[in-house]
Amino acid sequence: MMEKKGLPTLPASKIWLMNFGFLGVQVAFTLQSSQMSRIFQTIGANPNNLGWFFILPPLAGLLVQPIVGTYSDRTWAPKLGGRRLPYLLIGALVAVIVMLLLPNSGSLGFGYASFAALLFGAITVAFLDVSSNMAMQPFKMMVGDMVNEQQKDYAYGIQSFLSNAGSVIAAIFPFVLTAVGVSNIAEKGVVPDSVVWSFYIGAALLIFTSLFSVFKVQEYDPQTYALYHGISEDDNKSGGNWFTLLKQAPKTFWKVSLVQFFCWMAFQYLWTYSAGAIAQNVWHTTNASSAGYQAAGNWYGILAAIQALAAVAWSYLLAKLPPKMAKIAYAGSLLLGAIGFISVFFIHTEYPLILSFVLIGFAWAATNTYPLAMVTNALSGAHMGTYLGLFNGSICLPQIVASVASFALFPLLGSSQLNMFILAAVIMAFGALSVSWVNDKKEEKING
Repeated sequence: MMEKKGLPTLPASKIWLMNFGFLGVQVAFTLQSSQMSRIFQTIGANPNNLGWFFILPPLAGLLVQPIVGTYSDRTWAPKLGGRRLPYLLIGALVAVIVMLLLPNSGSLGFGYASFAALLFGAITVAFLDVSSNMAMQPFKMMVGDMVNEQQKDYAYGIQSFLSNAGSVIAAIFPFVLTAVGVSNIAEKGVVPDSVVWSFYIGAALLIFTSLFSVFKVQEYDPQTYALYHGISEDDNKSGGNWFTLLKQAPKTFWKVSLVQFFCWMAFQYLWTYSAGAIAQNVWHTTNASSAGYQAAGNWYGILAAIQALAAVAWSYLLAKLPPKMAKIAYAGSLLLGAIGFISVFFIHTEYPLILSFVLIGFAWAATNTYPLAMVTNALSGAHMGTYLGLFNGSICLPQIVASVASFALFPLLGSSQLNMFILAAVIMAFGALSVSWVNDKKEEKING
């Protein structure tokens, strides 16, 4: 163990540059989460089988992010940016290619509801998931690597701001493009141009913002990193066995993971069933080829943008609260989100749904504000990337569980996409209750 020098205070501009590429990555993720159900139902997927497609993103994150963390802990490639940035570069380039392919799943002559069309869509989603996760993880790790505890809340606040800004941009793309004359309808089985061009523009943003971070950020070399974190260079060259590290993980890691489990199950059902639920309750249609359904898809995009804007504002308020109020704010935000979820079931016109998604945005803000700060403050610099990759399992596993469970729960709840929102509300309420298990006291850091 070396004598710890401590991480320096960084200028705000450097923290912004470190996180800037997160904007483009979040655009890609939001386009996928907000439009995937619409794309697959448009090309002929049965709503009862949507869970199969929604297993792919969390499965990719469960596998890819710990791998990226483990290998980037041991990487030093200064010509490609350093330790984390090479993985960002590779992930972003692959994601851009896949974003050009996914919305064209119904335009390649496979036929409506054909196995070939659905398989092509599933494969492209899988590649987009892998590459997007590879591009996202470096930003989380660089904050842990380079930002001291005094600035960490600020750094993750910027990351949350850029994440939600990317969500807003991506969510409104189809609506805005439709407003300026891009077609929002297409022949049966073909994804409308408003969605296709949204993915094209999103791909351009992803590569621009990612390259900006790659060229503007200089990571710490292994010697400097070890000095600042008070570890030896060998700490990240050896060890790193996932099971051993999980055994040594601080209690905060596991307690926050329990809260995450409930939150991310609820959000998985939000992404899976929102377009169909809104179409059913407001536009009174379940026909994915109808103009009403496509209008509902656009409106869900606007609601997703409103959710993200609410999350930005709520995150700002949460950052102003004293630490002793963190648990109350965390639990209260999740409870408000549960109210937002259940209200969707009872609303039959467009505009009251705005309030529902504002409340859901409050829960989203808390979910993206508290967990990483709690966990990274309990970790040392040894195997930082691996630990954050493993902690991503608390995001991915509940989504996988939610998707698999949906095969039984969806028919059990009357094959109604609206009823899945009631289930999501109950699950989110359990998340609010489980916050009480998280310790307020700061744990002694571990060295991995």
